[in-house]
Amino acid sequence: MTGTAAGSREAAGGTPFFTLVVPCCDVSAFVRECFDSVLAQKFTDWEIVAGVEESKDDTLEIVRGYAAKDPRIRFFTAGRSGSCSASRNTGTSLARGEYIIFLDGDDVIAPDSLARIADGIKKHPGADLYPCAINVADENLRFTGELRDNYPPDAPEAMTGSQATLLAATLSDYPCPMLQMTVFSRRFLVENKLECIYGLRNQDSEFSPRALYLARRVTPLHEPFYIYRIRKGSVQTVSKEPGRFLKDFAVIMRSLFAFHAKVSREEDFDRRVTACWAREWLSMLFGFWFFPTSVKNIPRKKRVEMLQRVFENGYADFNALLRVSSRVKRTAGWFVRLAAKHPRLAFATDFFFRRLYYPLVALRDKRSAHSGIARGGIK
Repeated sequence: MTGTAAGSREAAGGTPFFTLVVPCCDVSAFVRECFDSVLAQKFTDWEIVAGVEESKDDTLEIVRGYAAKDPRIRFFTAGRSGSCSASRNTGTSLARGEYIIFLDGDDVIAPDSLARIADGIKKHPGADLYPCAINVADENLRFTGELRDNYPPDAPEAMTGSQATLLAATLSDYPCPMLQMTVFSRRFLVENKLECIYGLRNQDSEFSPRALYLARRVTPLHEPFYIYRIRKGSVQTVSKEPGRFLKDFAVIMRSLFAFHAKVSREEDFDRRVTACWAREWLSMLFGFWFFPTSVKNIPRKKRVEMLQRVFENGYADFNALLRVSSRVKRTAGWFVRLAAKHPRLAFATDFFFRRLYYPLVALRDKRSAHSGIARGGIK
């Protein structure tokens, strides 16, 4: 993506503690609240790098006004891309802070939360990732009661990426923490060339597992600093047609399978991570393509076309995860390959998942519920 850096370029010398990368597109109704929540922080050692994509409202004029008043605020402009990926990538490349926070232009951060995060980092320096927590709110920023934290309060203060991956997996079926709930070391992002895939609307599911695994040190802070606004008209809610994110998840699955194939060849790779990813990612693939509601609501032709995108580079990466899975999942994988290789026989795959696989999931979950254990998918 190309863009033009603009705004106040003469920010105070030195390196800010935080850079808040703020994607903005059609958020004129919310972006003032976003920026004001940062400006109101008692901790002032920060900068904002806002990416303003072509908007149908006056988002650009609002951001330009804030940048003119505060040299800590910079922005760049770009064409409309349909996701936050491009703005996050460019914003990271322009960032000067030691630590990066991804804040969407329609969300806010809690009062004085930057000071608490900074204190946590100073008490536990040297981590690549500092996972925090998110409070979910409605369009008017009224809390819904939902708090998202991927780690328990008694989580270790320092974990390797593998350890953090395995621990998160014990608490969630799909532990793909939102980018916004983690504070990243800028050095870590740059050294590992970690970027979001351009145009992808569900960046978290693809970016977060890679970032978490690659981290040399992960220190959960549990700080509920981020207030995530659920609203009409956002990227996640504007499109309502069945299977609207299937193309995204085809890209995600292909990328994650390839990532596992790459890192699993490393000498110090923890083989338990393969089993963890196999459980999560295969369940995700089966669910998006063959869960009964998917079969009912998404035309088979579309599902098969998107499935074939997953396997554009062959089946070896997929098979590597299947090999550590249960017999039931290996059988399910056989049917998935059947649908991709022989679209005319995809009805058999639909039948298998609708009549056999997911009834087994429901039965197993029912039994697990009686034992106080509930997990989705079949291990």
